[in-house]
Amino acid sequence: MQPNDMDESSVPPPLANHQHQCVEDLNNVECLRRKIKYYFMNPCEKYHARGRKPWKLIIQIIKIAIITIQLVSFGLSNQMVVTFKEENLMTFKHLFLKDYADGDMDMYAVYRQADVYDHIDYIIEQYGVLHNITVGNHEYGKNGTIYTPLLLCQEFYRNSTIFPGNDTFEIDAQVETECLKVYPMYRSSLRNAHFKLHFKRMLSVKITFVLKAINLQTMRHRELPDCYNFAVIITFNNHAHSGRIKVDLENDVDINECRDWKVTGASARNIHLTVLFDCFIIIICITSLTLCTRSVINGIRLQFDYTLYCRNHCSKEVPWSDKFEFVNGWYILIIVNDILTIVGSILKIEIQTKVLTSYNVCSIFLGTGTMFVWIGVIRYLGYFRKYNILILTLRAAFPNVIRFICCAGIIYLSYCLCGWIVLGPYHEKFRSLNTVSECLFSLINGDDMFTTFKNMAQKSSLVWIFSRVYLYSFVSLFIYMILSLFITIITDTYDTIKQQQQQSGTPTSELQKFLSLCKDLPNSGLYRLDEHNSCFAWCREHQGRQTSEA
Repeated sequence: MQPNDMDESSVPPPLANHQHQCVEDLNNVECLRRKIKYYFMNPCEKYHARGRKPWKLIIQIIKIAIITIQLVSFGLSNQMVVTFKEENLMTFKHLFLKDYADGDMDMYAVYRQADVYDHIDYIIEQYGVLHNITVGNHEYGKNGTIYTPLLLCQEFYRNSTIFPGNDTFEIDAQVETECLKVYPMYRSSLRNAHFKLHFKRMLSVKITFVLKAINLQTMRHRELPDCYNFAVIITFNNHAHSGRIKVDLENDVDINECRDWKVTGASARNIHLTVLFDCFIIIICITSLTLCTRSVINGIRLQFDYTLYCRNHCSKEVPWSDKFEFVNGWYILIIVNDILTIVGSILKIEIQTKVLTSYNVCSIFLGTGTMFVWIGVIRYLGYFRKYNILILTLRAAFPNVIRFICCAGIIYLSYCLCGWIVLGPYHEKFRSLNTVSECLFSLINGDDMFTTFKNMAQKSSLVWIFSRVYLYSFVSLFIYMILSLFITIITDTYDTIKQQQQQSGTPTSELQKFLSLCKDLPNSGLYRLDEHNSCFAWCREHQGRQTSEA
């Protein structure tokens, strides 16, 4: 045999190469199909497919238990803090506001010059004899060894000449401030201190002082009491110059750790165990965050592989609806609640160690994180056919609902602006955009409907008639039309999903048709990574051959 004949016989024929290439392409497609199908399996199916324990499911169950315990514990402490603040605010109103009655703050005002002096002198007098009148453990603030004084400041225009009878005025809009300090135990009055109030050009009078208190009610829960600093601010507001000076009292609270304390007869809760429990929650959330982030990245990689397959082998682009199937929204929700819980737990540790006092910020993070954790339970209920219809309905109706809300929101905003401008001066529920929005939203839900109609002041016949047209048209439009259309969108989507489920799982998208060709069961053994006959092992061997050939 000639050498040339031997060379020609050693070269595989073109048909053999083509068949070998077809087999490789077919195996590549089957491998991709199994990988995608495995990605969309539920935890039980994944366990049968590869024998891996459902760690994400186990961690989510643990998270629900420990985060709920953490929230309840923090909620009880936060409730005591808020209750102590609100009760002290009410106490200060009764102590320092003359003739104050509960619920009378909106109408609390003075109308005569003598009343203004009397009210201010009453505040100064009550502040000076605080030890003898309070039933609480209030004490004056100190700057070192010296008591901090009560500070009375008057803001007024620099100069003004006003003659309403002649319809003339001259005013210098520059604002000046004049202050007076009054120390505790020193009884004084404005007249004795020669402090004159310039009523014609006065803008406001502010009285500020600092009081201290200790929240002893935490002892019932075996927690160490905190020390509070209350910066009390009493304002006489005369910006309107209408003859009615509104009086308001508010306080800013600063919570600190008591410097020297001693507790007998009861054992305080070990703060180190609480901090250790919060650190354990942080570790669990970091683990959950890592696992879910890895799953999201794997889904994005499979999306790229599937998009590349459709582009090279099918010559078509993957629709966005199929692309979003690879982005698991439940994983995104878990990642968000993990981040919120981690931040909230860190703030809780800082609060327990008295580094921070941001109870409200911490409660928002922990509360929102716990809400998302419990919402995530719906994901596992979705693996059951009868429960899954709710999730599918919400997901399918979401785009139409968003478009509908945008259109209805424009109409709603127009009613808010119109009601604020026209009815605001005559109706207390329309005084600001915020209250207008709350009032109209309540009307949509059927709340306070009669009260809203009744409280319209009949000071202007034209405005009264307009208010009736405005309210009747809003109720008719939103309750009988817009709200009905909104319900129709949800019900139509529900009927569509229910009809699709009755069709025995017929594929409706290109991705579902692609996966329907894979008939391999989870317990078939073809999904395991440790078997040589699986597509995953074949993919690794094929990639290794390609690398060696290169």
